[in-house]
Amino acid sequence: MSQQAIPAKPRRNVEMVLLVLALGVGIGALAMTSVDKKQALDSGFWLQSIALTALAAIFHVVLRFKAKYADPVILPIVVALNGLGIAMIRRLDTSNGTNAGTNQLTWTVVSILVAAAVLWFLKDHRLLRRYTFIALAVSAVLLILPLVPGISAGDINGANVWIRLGSLQFQPGEIVKITLAVFFAGYLSSNRDLILLAGRKFGRLQFPRIKDTGPMITAWAASVGVLVFQHDLGMSILLFGLFIVMIYVATSRASWLVLGVVLMLLGGYAAAKIFSHVGLRIDAWINAFDPQVFTRFPGGSAQIVQGLFGMADGGLIGKGLGLGSPDLVPFANSDMIIASLGEELGLIGLFAIVLLYLLLFTRGFRAALGIRDAFGKLLACGLAFSMALQCFIIIGGVTRLIPLTGLTTPFLSAGGSSLLANWIIVALLLRISDAARRPQTVASQTEHVPVS
Repeated sequence: MSQQAIPAKPRRNVEMVLLVLALGVGIGALAMTSVDKKQALDSGFWLQSIALTALAAIFHVVLRFKAKYADPVILPIVVALNGLGIAMIRRLDTSNGTNAGTNQLTWTVVSILVAAAVLWFLKDHRLLRRYTFIALAVSAVLLILPLVPGISAGDINGANVWIRLGSLQFQPGEIVKITLAVFFAGYLSSNRDLILLAGRKFGRLQFPRIKDTGPMITAWAASVGVLVFQHDLGMSILLFGLFIVMIYVATSRASWLVLGVVLMLLGGYAAAKIFSHVGLRIDAWINAFDPQVFTRFPGGSAQIVQGLFGMADGGLIGKGLGLGSPDLVPFANSDMIIASLGEELGLIGLFAIVLLYLLLFTRGFRAALGIRDAFGKLLACGLAFSMALQCFIIIGGVTRLIPLTGLTTPFLSAGGSSLLANWIIVALLLRISDAARRPQTVASQTEHVPVS
């Protein structure tokens, strides 16, 4: 058979132009927060601007050498979000006298360098399939670590999800969403035919046999365990939702979605009845404007309501970066950074941020559609969905669409664990997109059968 090459363009120059625009967003936001606070462009501004520019350039160069066919839009979007997050955190530092902006910049340096190393040394995403069950074991260890005496940071803001290594605090659960995605992708791509065995039919839905629901029951029990022992409602929803979506993509059966939603509702109802902190959060969501609920401590709705008032004060175009009062909201630079940005950038600014996220997720799903191996499809879909679900959970909580949880907004919120994990996800998506967009021959295409 003749070898006919399919044309493809690296499009790294397009990425370079978009990176200039993305850096303009981040550095421009840094400058505006300084000017609006009637401060000079001090050494901190120049340090953060130069560091962000240098890191973006390093990552871009790594892509040119190691993944030149990778998606050209993903990196600029992430750089813009990361830069905007640093600017807002630095702006909040001037109001409350903290140093979170410098810490966020430090974690940005570490995260981007680690992500660049992942791209440099991981030449083929399919190598991760060899570590399917190792990834499961690592996930179990990471979930247990916050409960181990000696390294556990204890109960912080109602959740036991942190470990302490000297002066450093780290949240292992953020890495778990990556290792579990690797395990689910490896397991489902290898056992898809077994899972698709016929089960009972109820109308148009075909449910799997009871013995084939073991992985789902295990994932459900693990997510409930995270809720029970670590009091982390957001991570519990994220881990279980990740599995449900990946098994649906692998099988294309709506019955898995129905079964997953039923298990999630049952677990949530039981948790609300058994665990007081879950019940208080749901009550604060439903009765947020009740004076007794507003002033209640713990489990009150003051944080939610103040965030809503801040966004309402921002209106359509916002108060302007540096001109609002987002520091009045508890955890304004982490859990509630969306409310902070909504007050100072307004509804239009929030829409722009959400649009950036939507573009990022769709580029991840596009990589999943383009890749030819089942493992890569599932892994890219799982990683992209994990970021999408995390954004929905936190933004939905801040806007009172759903109960508020303690998750961070990817790339925006203060928090090194989340930043590191999400940059690694970006690196993996870029690696998969490079494989999906790389020129293929007609002969090589016939060797791969697409998986639904």
